[in-house]
Amino acid sequence: MLFGRNSNRFESLPRWLSFAVLPLALCLTAAFVPTSLAQKTEKSDRKIIATAKPEYPELLRRAQVGGLVRLKATVLASGTVTNIEILGGNPILAERAVAAVKKWKYAPAPAQTVEDVTVSFVPF
Repeated sequence: MLFGRNSNRFESLPRWLSFAVLPLALCLTAAFVPTSLAQKTEKSDRKIIATAKPEYPELLRRAQVGGLVRLKATVLASGTVTNIEILGGNPILAERAVAAVKKWKYAPAPAQTVEDVTVSFVPF
């Protein structure tokens, strides 16, 4: 009996189905979690004092390869960029963007911050 009064409702289901249903249930539950319970990130008002323009590889420029590179930069209280994580973009352009952003200087702040940085490469 599949759904009898005294039987376990899931005992006759294939084992693989239980592995498929659980992730689906978790995804659906996460979709209905109120945004007030989700982790929020504060938008930093930290000003950039000095920037360095990234080197654009000539080969990529001639090939019309461009785009955006997204980075997450850790900035010390003094304004020095210490650590950069690549979030997305062309790997070669990302290397150049990281080298440039390491030279940036931010305004001093009371504490270390993490800044989202986007560097645009536009071939002309």
